[in-house]
Amino acid sequence: MAGTGWAQDASTEEATPLEPIVAIGKTSRAVGPDETIVATDTATGSKTDTPVIDLPASVSVITQKELETRHVESVQQAVSYTAGVFADEFGNDDRYDYVRIRGFDQTVLGMYRDGLAARIPAYFTASRLEPYGLQRVEVLKGSTSTLFGLNGPGGLVNSITKRPQDEKHGEIYTSLGEGTKEVGTDFGGPIDADGVYSYRFTALGKEGDLGWDYSNDDRVYIAPAFTIQPDDGTSLTILMDHYKRDGTGARGFPSGANLDIDTFLGEPDFNRFNTEQSDIGYQFEHEFNENLTFRSNARYTHMDLDYAEVYGASLDPTANRTAFSVDGRSNRYTMDNQLQYDTGWDGGESKTLVGVDYANDNTRETILFGTAGPLDINNPVYCGLSCINLGPYVNWRVKQEALGIYAQEQLTFDDRWIITAGGRWDRVNTTADYLDTNTQDDDTATAFTKRIGLTYKFTPNFAGYANYSTSFQPLVTPSANGYAVDGSLKPQLGQQYEVGVKYQPDGFDGLFTAALFDLTQTNVPSYVTPLIQQQIGEVRVRGLELEGKAAINSNLNLTLAYSYWDGEILEDGIGGNVGNRPSRVPRHLASAWLDYTIPGEGQRGDLTIGGGVRYIGQTYGDDANTASVPGYTTVDAAVSYKVTKDVTLAVNATNLFDRKYVATSYYGTEYYGDRRKVLGTLKYSW
Repeated sequence: MAGTGWAQDASTEEATPLEPIVAIGKTSRAVGPDETIVATDTATGSKTDTPVIDLPASVSVITQKELETRHVESVQQAVSYTAGVFADEFGNDDRYDYVRIRGFDQTVLGMYRDGLAARIPAYFTASRLEPYGLQRVEVLKGSTSTLFGLNGPGGLVNSITKRPQDEKHGEIYTSLGEGTKEVGTDFGGPIDADGVYSYRFTALGKEGDLGWDYSNDDRVYIAPAFTIQPDDGTSLTILMDHYKRDGTGARGFPSGANLDIDTFLGEPDFNRFNTEQSDIGYQFEHEFNENLTFRSNARYTHMDLDYAEVYGASLDPTANRTAFSVDGRSNRYTMDNQLQYDTGWDGGESKTLVGVDYANDNTRETILFGTAGPLDINNPVYCGLSCINLGPYVNWRVKQEALGIYAQEQLTFDDRWIITAGGRWDRVNTTADYLDTNTQDDDTATAFTKRIGLTYKFTPNFAGYANYSTSFQPLVTPSANGYAVDGSLKPQLGQQYEVGVKYQPDGFDGLFTAALFDLTQTNVPSYVTPLIQQQIGEVRVRGLELEGKAAINSNLNLTLAYSYWDGEILEDGIGGNVGNRPSRVPRHLASAWLDYTIPGEGQRGDLTIGGGVRYIGQTYGDDANTASVPGYTTVDAAVSYKVTKDVTLAVNATNLFDRKYVATSYYGTEYYGDRRKVLGTLKYSW
């Protein structure tokens, strides 16, 4: 309550200026959750809690607010409005989260969860993350091996799992749409009065399809989490989840076929991509004193895959199709231990980080390969399981151990100059045991990678930066395993030069960035056939990225992104492709999202109307640049209405105008983009 103020005589009493007092509610942490679509801090760019504007690298953050507004259903959909990212390049192939960053495919090695690797260790055995279980998705662009080890030069996607919060919260929702029934809940908070113990429980159940005949998208996700925080300097969070997902295989059409987009050319009884995954891990932090902090993060993952598919229908109605199945099982253990020492002196600060991380992947895959009977693509008549003949293809156990030792120094001078320098040594051993032939391939690769970056803050809200970094990407499967044309497939090495600027306005919550980069990778493999690779030598992608995220006020949110990629094959191991653009690398990508809330009045609640547009430029389906894929534009939309303070009704639509387009062409097979999907959601929060 404001007290009574008496007037003062300015002639007899001099006014004393006071420092402003700023009251902050819920602070933005380096892992979220965030109040708006704009995140100001991140741990992905340096493995330390650092303001995004201070990092000499490009980092984009998709906050929980944005994930909810767009009602994203996959990680690739979450990053689809991010500069420097080409997501969902295989369209209606929804087996994995396909992500290409700065022109380089990061699907296999570039996926992380809570800072720990979630890569694909062998050939097929992998699962997707459930976006409802995430409170942030972060994209670190450029060579990242200095901190994260083996990875491509384009960057990585780090998804942050929902974890217990300091305040009680909860929601329950149901979503309905054509081919979709879904329910979910997310609740938690402190258990005791002192807040030493807290919990969170997230769950989802879905029965649905992908908008195509004979497609499937059923999900069951359960994720409990617990935190123990006995004091301000110590915390232990246990994260667990079980995720069962029943899906379907890839879906393609022979190039040149003029077919209805709903046509199915596989076998309905032999068409599944079912995964079941269980995780348990922890996030531990202890501050010995105000200078020294120890962190340890670990996760164990067990996963099963049941995959069966028929593909390869052609224009010839008498030609057999191809059939194969995969029975996969994978166990992964990964850990990252860090020691951080912070100190300062007059006019300077130092943040020193040293760490050791380790990942152990053990995957068993039994792959059967064969034929299925012919199919007239213009008049499909399915022959069922009786026409499928399978034989042994490979029965192997792939083990991969990756050990990394790294160090990083962040030096700040005069509150303006920030030097970030780091180095890392990696040793990766990959062994494939071929169980049917009692043979073995063993491959060990080592590398030292480095990064040096400089940030200069012209003002506290405006910074320029430059960096040089390198990457190290050994082959996921061993070198001499029969999948190379000749010889061994060498580890791929990359380097990047980058300059950029970042601006955070004072008047509203926003972050605007611009970056120029030059990325080169050597020993790049190219698929001569869908199973046989040969290293083509060297690929370079130079480009420009522009991105803006702004919560201009409590009613208006805006996201803008534009990317220009100049990709070129510099050296070619098979001849004829030098000077060509690498396959599936567009020159232009652009997107924009805007949502506005009309405040409620009287009996009328808040009404939010939003929409977005995404453009992907022309690409080639091969390195020879013979299969041209036209560019395309899609439109998304969202509307939500506050029925009451606690009840919200929302409608989300992707590909609103049901645009029919080819997402990519791959060895004579065209993959179409996802069809229009409209979901209505009713949510109760408390």
